[in-house]
Amino acid sequence: MIEKNPELEGMVVWGIITSELSLLAQLEDNLHNNFGKIIFRSQVIPFTYTTYYEPEMGKNLQRCWWVTENLKPLEQLADIKNFACSIETKSLNQQGQRRINIDPGFLTLANFILATTKNFSHRIYLKNNIFAEITLIYRNKSYQALDWTYPDYRDAISFFNEVRDNLLKILNAT
Repeated sequence: MIEKNPELEGMVVWGIITSELSLLAQLEDNLHNNFGKIIFRSQVIPFTYTTYYEPEMGKNLQRCWWVTENLKPLEQLADIKNFACSIETKSLNQQGQRRINIDPGFLTLANFILATTKNFSHRIYLKNNIFAEITLIYRNKSYQALDWTYPDYRDAISFFNEVRDNLLKILNAT
């Protein structure tokens, strides 16, 4: 029997972008049923970092991050991203465009790993068209951005540090 290793588990952080905040209630129900209740929520902020999503999702986009309670093994990251993609697909508008963007990642004591469907030089292929990117690393008592870290993640480091503090408490209690 293989023992459970807390270093190989992470908190699932859900990065959400939408202009239709009414979709968040549906998403919350879906996440609760599959990953446990939401234990952390960032503030909802205007997503003004790029216009990348506007052609598909429109203007006045809002960004937030949620964290679900159940720790998950790191090897499930690709499956969790595919789950998020399926929610996006179920929420398409009549023109077949996304109304919500959901990017899950794993927060560990050492780093934050973002799941994505887009390949790039600093990303590692996992499976099923999903790649992993180390977006933040923990050093000198705080997460640190890397050259490729998206600006919204750079601006949310205090939120990720708060979530990490909670993860440390959970791991110390077990």
